[in-house]
Amino acid sequence: MLHIKSQFSALTQIILATTLTLLIHSATASTELARINTTIITLEEFNRKYQENLKFFPGKAPSKKAVLDDLIRRELGIQEAKKQSIDKNPEVAERLNTVLFNSFIEKNLKQEIEALRVTDHEAKEFYQTAPLIRTSHILVALPPHPNSEDETKALERVKIIQAKLKSGKTLSEVAQSDSDGPSAALGGDIDFQSKERLDPLYYETALGLKKPGQVSSAIRTSFGFQIIQLTAIKAWKDVDPSQFKRTLLEQKKAQIFQSYMSQLRAKAKVTTHPELLHD
Repeated sequence: MLHIKSQFSALTQIILATTLTLLIHSATASTELARINTTIITLEEFNRKYQENLKFFPGKAPSKKAVLDDLIRRELGIQEAKKQSIDKNPEVAERLNTVLFNSFIEKNLKQEIEALRVTDHEAKEFYQTAPLIRTSHILVALPPHPNSEDETKALERVKIIQAKLKSGKTLSEVAQSDSDGPSAALGGDIDFQSKERLDPLYYETALGLKKPGQVSSAIRTSFGFQIIQLTAIKAWKDVDPSQFKRTLLEQKKAQIFQSYMSQLRAKAKVTTHPELLHD
C-alpha cells in the first residue's frame, strides 16, 4: 500500500483518502461553486461530500473555504500534469492501474466480503485441523541451489545424526551439537508455531507424529534436511479464539477473491509460458 505524506494540509490528505475527486465533473449540474478552466465543482456535490468526510476530523473541522481552495489547487495540478503528459508516463500509468484494480475489486466483492462471519464453532473446527504445535528439530542446511555434492555431504551428516539418535541420545542433545538451525543452542526448540509460520512439509510431518515425544525421519524442506520432534499440541481451551477467527476470515476472503478471479480468467484468453521461468 502506498503511504502518501502530504506536504500541504491535512485537508489534502482527506481529499486523497476519500476520493473527493468524484465531486469534480463536467457541468450540467445545479449550482456552480467554482470553475477551473473547463472543470466545474458544484455546490450541491461539494456540500454532500464535505459532510460525509467530517468523520475524518474528530477535532475541529476544516472550513469549507479551505477545502475548496485545496480542491482547486489539486485540480490545477491535475490539469497541468495532463498538459505535460505525466499521465502517459509508464510508472504513473502503473500506479493508476493499481488504483483501478483495487477499485474494481472493492466494487465487485466488497458487499460479499463484508457479509462474511466466522462463528466460534467454525473457528474451533478450523483449529482442530491446524492447531498450534511446539516442536524441536535438527537442521542440516543446504544452499538455495545445491548441487549433487552438497546433497551427498548433507545426507552423510543426516546418517551420522540418525545414528546418534538411535544410540540413545535425545534430539535436544544432538541438536545442540549438530544442528545448523538458529535454535540449536535451545536443543532445537522453536516454541509454539502456527501452520502459517512453518514450512508446509515441516508442519504436516510434525502434526502427523500425533503423539508428543515422537521423532520423524529426515525430510527435505526448503531449508535442507530436517529431523523433527513433536513436543506439544496446544488445546483449543488454551488459545485465543479471536486469532483463529481472523485467520479463518482471511482464508474465506481469499477464497472469494480466487473464485471471482478464476471466473474472469475462464472467460478470457490467457496464454503463459511457464518454461521460461527459472527459480
